[in-house]
Amino acid sequence: MNELEYTSVEICAGAGGQAIGLHQAGFRHLALVEIDAHAAATLGENIKHREEWSWEKQHCDVLPADVKDFRPARDLQKSAELLRTHGLDLLAGGVPCPPFSHAGKQLGRDDERDLFPRMLELVEELNPRAVMIENVRGIMDPKFVDYRDWIVAKLQGGTYRAVNGEQAHDRGLGYTVCKWGVLEASDFGVPQLRPRAILVAIRDDVLKDVKYEWPAPTHEDPVSVADSLEQSMLKRYERYFDGPYAEQARAAHERWLNTARKRDAELKGKGGGIAPTLVGGSKKHGGADLGPSRAKAAWKQLGVSGLGVANDTETCERKGTEGRDLFGPDGPMLTVEQAAIIQGFPPKWIFSGGKTAQYRQVGNAFPPPVAKAVGESILDVLRAARERDQQG
Repeated sequence: MNELEYTSVEICAGAGGQAIGLHQAGFRHLALVEIDAHAAATLGENIKHREEWSWEKQHCDVLPADVKDFRPARDLQKSAELLRTHGLDLLAGGVPCPPFSHAGKQLGRDDERDLFPRMLELVEELNPRAVMIENVRGIMDPKFVDYRDWIVAKLQGGTYRAVNGEQAHDRGLGYTVCKWGVLEASDFGVPQLRPRAILVAIRDDVLKDVKYEWPAPTHEDPVSVADSLEQSMLKRYERYFDGPYAEQARAAHERWLNTARKRDAELKGKGGGIAPTLVGGSKKHGGADLGPSRAKAAWKQLGVSGLGVANDTETCERKGTEGRDLFGPDGPMLTVEQAAIIQGFPPKWIFSGGKTAQYRQVGNAFPPPVAKAVGESILDVLRAARERDQQG
C-alpha cells in the first residue's frame, strides 16, 4: 500500500450496489454489514472471485449481521488495525426505505425499521471523515421535515421540533451537512426511473476551506431499455433460432425489439424509453415480479412481461420454460441478469440464493453508477483535505 487508501464502512450493504459504486470511485471497504444471508453471501462471493476486489479480500470483513448488533470494536477483524491507526474516511449506508416509501405507510420514525438513529450512533462511534446516507425520495416529503431537521441537528448542531412538538436543540457531532438532495438514476446512465435521496456530511475539521460539489449528471440523454437489453435479449433468443422453436423465437425477438425501439422513439426528448423503478419486494410477499400494476403496464409498453422473473438461459432450456419466459403474449420476462443491467450492476456480478432471493437483492439495490458519482464528489473533498493537511 504505497499511498494510504481511502477507506469506507458500509451498513445495510445489500447485494453491493452502493459498495460497487464507491469502490469504482476509489474507496476501499473495511467492512460491509448486511442482515440478509443471501445478500451477505453475494458480497463474500464477489470479493473472493473478482480480481479488482483483491484489496477487500485481504482487508474487508463481510458481516452477515443486524446493524443494531454491529459493534465495530468487537466485530472488525481484518481491518481493526487499519481503522485504529488511520481512522475511517467514509461511513455509508442505504438505510431501509419502507418507513419513508410512498409504497408503504410512511410511518417514519415510528417505524421499527427506521435505522437513522443507529446510523447516527455509528457516526459518533466511528467518527468518519465523511458520511453518506441513501434513502427513497419520500423522506424529502414535507411530512418528514421535523425528522430531517432532527437528523441535521444531530450531525451539525441546531434546533428542531421534538416528538412532543416543543423546540429542542442538539450540539451536533461536528459535521457539516453539505447537501441533502435527490439524484435521478437515469441522469447517470442507468436505464431506469429511480430517484434517490442522498445526504452527504463532512467532518468540520476535514472540510474547513474545501468546497463540496454535488454530482452533476453524466448523461444528457437517458440510456434506453432497448439499448441496454439488446445484446442480452438476442443471446436468450438466438439459442432457439434453429430447431423446433426457430420461427417462434425469431418472431418473438423481433417483436420485442420493435416494441422497445418504438417506445424509445416515442419518448425521445421526454425521458427516453427507460424502465420504471425496479422493486425488490419483501420476504412477506410471494414470488418476485416487476412491481405494481402501473409498473407492469410501463414494462408492457417496453415489450417486457412484468408478471414474474424468468429463469436464466440454461435453466430455461433445462426446465422447458420457454413458453413462460420468452414467448408469452406480453413479451419476454426479465432474467435476474437483465434486471441487474437495468440497475447498473457490472457484468457477471454473482448473486447468491435462488431466483427470487437474487431478484430481491437486485430490486432493492442502489444503482452503482449513482453511488460512484456521489463517492467521487466526496473523495474530491477528502483528497483536497489530505493534500492541504500534508502541506500544512
